[in-house]
Amino acid sequence: MPRMGRKDRERCEAPMHVTVPTTAGPVRGRRKGEVTTFAGIPYAAPPFGPRRMRPPEPPESWSGVRDAFTCGPCAPQPGYLPAMTGLLPDAGQSGEDCLSLNVWTPAPGRTGGGLPVMVWIHSGAFRNGAGSLPTYDGTRLAADGVVCVTLNYRLGAEGFLFLPDGTANLGLLDQIAALEWVRDNIAGFGGDPDNVTVFGQSAGAIAITALMTMPRARGLFRRAITQSGAGHHSHPQDIARRLTERMAALAGTKPTREGLTSVPPERLIAADSALSREIAQAKDPGQWGESAGGGTTVLPVVDGDTLPERPIDALAGGVARDIDLLTGTTTEEFRLFLIPLGMAPRITDEVLHRFLTGLGLDPAEARATYDAAHPGATPGDLLSAVMTDHAYRIPALRVAEARAAHGADTFVYEFAWPSPALDGALGACHMVEIGFVFGNLTDPLLGPDAPQTLSDGMRRSWISFARSGRPSTFGPVAPPSWPAYAGQRSVLRLGEAALTVHDDPAGDVRRLWQGLRAPGPEGV
Repeated sequence: MPRMGRKDRERCEAPMHVTVPTTAGPVRGRRKGEVTTFAGIPYAAPPFGPRRMRPPEPPESWSGVRDAFTCGPCAPQPGYLPAMTGLLPDAGQSGEDCLSLNVWTPAPGRTGGGLPVMVWIHSGAFRNGAGSLPTYDGTRLAADGVVCVTLNYRLGAEGFLFLPDGTANLGLLDQIAALEWVRDNIAGFGGDPDNVTVFGQSAGAIAITALMTMPRARGLFRRAITQSGAGHHSHPQDIARRLTERMAALAGTKPTREGLTSVPPERLIAADSALSREIAQAKDPGQWGESAGGGTTVLPVVDGDTLPERPIDALAGGVARDIDLLTGTTTEEFRLFLIPLGMAPRITDEVLHRFLTGLGLDPAEARATYDAAHPGATPGDLLSAVMTDHAYRIPALRVAEARAAHGADTFVYEFAWPSPALDGALGACHMVEIGFVFGNLTDPLLGPDAPQTLSDGMRRSWISFARSGRPSTFGPVAPPSWPAYAGQRSVLRLGEAALTVHDDPAGDVRRLWQGLRAPGPEGV
């Protein structure tokens, strides 16, 4: 048999092109190995010009085959503070044609392939981010047997201001438009449109919890995975109006669609950033609702139409009990926000006391409870633990409890693997689990020695949930099953030497919060 020459080897190893039809026209993706990638497919028309600050419209059709080799531009955004450089990734070039998505599939063109579909909604405090970030590359998930989709949506003022005519939640409507594209097209990429799981982190998880309760999203997905985000964070109409009026004033225009669309996106982004600084320094932060402590100005708006009620209240009423849910948080979420900004050493006992009081806790009881749970911790460490519970862990548990009251299972995890970044000071912080889920371990938060076995196991577990509604367990000493939260308040801890199920972990701390109103304007 003759030996293969260099040019022959290069030709065999070169990526292959694969074409798949869509409702707007055929797209050509690039196959490498067992996975084919389609990047930058428009799921809606560019939301600028006459479409600016209006609900998404279908993309224009094209003739011929459209190359889907390059991710589309991200939505206009401010970027992160300099202190976060090297920890949080830059989203890249922004542009008007920003409503696009990316698909990774092991079975392109296999109509009726029936693979589970996982649709990722990115984080970024509703101000930053993109579905094209390297950490979100879906190659490894696709290689393990799913069709993976990531998407962009409108951010900041463009996506979440509440306009006088009642327009609201355009960013969420973008996500719904993307899910409608999946419903109508994903079978051609080998996916099952009746077995779609939406998964996301932080703002993405908050958005997913909202989608679970939005009438326009009904039937578009069967399962949900929410990482470090729950259903308490939204704005009522009065606060949403106040934010719109102030942001318009800072941009030098009127708080109407006509006024806001008369200024360039860059000016609205600058006004948003200025408003964020005002809120952080406000003597009465309560006037800004959840924006006062959430690191963002805009949030989903309970407008009574697109979002009929606060998501946690809808869940408590039994909405979305037919949607399977896996949810969880990291052990030390808030350290990502305290440590890089140098805030932790500046937290004194007095500052901590004021925070505890402001959150509605009895400061003496709360300090004693957190001291017992974190022996030897500094006031800065304790503040991080308190804010991790307030903003992330307790809201996730409230969602699980609300669903349990209606017989809906929820699988809850805690991710405990600590980041080695900044000499280990971040701990198991916000965002550290994402690279493990996607199998992309080059994220700056992970360092050079992130355990591949943990990533492999998490991918298998997340895919098991997407396939069947039940996550699998893994590891050298795995429990026989991952029990639902109800009953024993069971939580699976990930990232330690062995997986362990803990019943009501940190129960004393949970009970400390139990009698309080849940984060947001109303309690659960």
